[in-house]
Amino acid sequence: METDLFSYPTPFTPPTTEEDELSVLRLIRSRRVGPTTFHRLLGEHGSARAALEALPEVARAAGVAEYATCSEAQARAELKAGKRAGARLICFGAPDYPEHLAGIDDAPPVLWALGRTELLTRPMIAIVGARNASSLGLRMARKLAEGLGEAGICVVSGLARGIDAAAHQAALATGTIGVQAGGIDVIYPQENTDLARQMAETGLRLSEAPPGIQPQARHFPARNRIISGLSAGVVVVEAATKSGSLITARDALDQGREVMAVPGHPMDGRAGGCNLLIRDGAVLVRGTEDVLAALNAVRMPEKAKPVTNEPPAEPPPRPALSEAALAAKILDRLGPSPTAEDQVIRDLGLGAAAFSRAVTALEIEGQIERHRGGMISRPA
Repeated sequence: METDLFSYPTPFTPPTTEEDELSVLRLIRSRRVGPTTFHRLLGEHGSARAALEALPEVARAAGVAEYATCSEAQARAELKAGKRAGARLICFGAPDYPEHLAGIDDAPPVLWALGRTELLTRPMIAIVGARNASSLGLRMARKLAEGLGEAGICVVSGLARGIDAAAHQAALATGTIGVQAGGIDVIYPQENTDLARQMAETGLRLSEAPPGIQPQARHFPARNRIISGLSAGVVVVEAATKSGSLITARDALDQGREVMAVPGHPMDGRAGGCNLLIRDGAVLVRGTEDVLAALNAVRMPEKAKPVTNEPPAEPPPRPALSEAALAAKILDRLGPSPTAEDQVIRDLGLGAAAFSRAVTALEIEGQIERHRGGMISRPA
């Protein structure tokens, strides 16, 4: 297999020191700081330590009084809990942070890793699907996982029952990564305890949550974007028309990954989501060969674009707005339905830097909410 088809040019930043790791952990664990805000603050202040120092003032300017960042004691307690579980912390920008995942807009600032972290350097494909999978679906998941493993690809999934568990089990010998919704030391569901133990020994488990966190419904969509973010493509084996697997497929599309699906009988509700994906353009998968062929095709060189020496036209200058006026304009443009940030910037004719500062302040103040894919809205 041509593994260069799965290589990604995202450059790595130099390794962080122990104090830098602590600053990264404190920043992402601070109140109202999610992955997108973390990356904005990092871009504006140059380092996690500088962003952490600036955060109380950013919050104060946003109208949040008595804002306190995550304390050093809290962060050290999390580090201690992670080490007690046998896991290690991988921070965004560290040499062993997975390249492909680093390229998504809301890349997790930290990952707790338990097992063989060298698997993160391998080409990866996600296999996801129904928890109440059929016997044929389970057989298909195992067949795909075995075939991809033989081709040198690491299988990624979510350690759920059904399709996820079948794919992990079949790929234990060749390499598999399970992304958990809760803490790295919390196994869910309990029936996968033995599988999780084996994966900690021969595979790899990952979580962006602090150790000890019990998984809740809101954690799973965030987990799904890591599954697709790690992978060159996502294969959906069985999925209902409204399922978490389709959320993973949508994340994959947003992230520019290849989406593939195994077709099923129209009368089987577990095949409804897969059939819809195929209708809407997903690659139809009958076996490992279809997955490899799809990924070979999508990585063909792009047609060269014509070169022009003419500089792009610059928009006419607009008068500068005060911070309050800028915030009011952004809020006036938003409603409860998510809107693309790029669209707001274009509609209002704003500069990206000014927009970024205003949105960060509004989020800390609790006046906007962020969604996957660079979307924002006002709280419902």
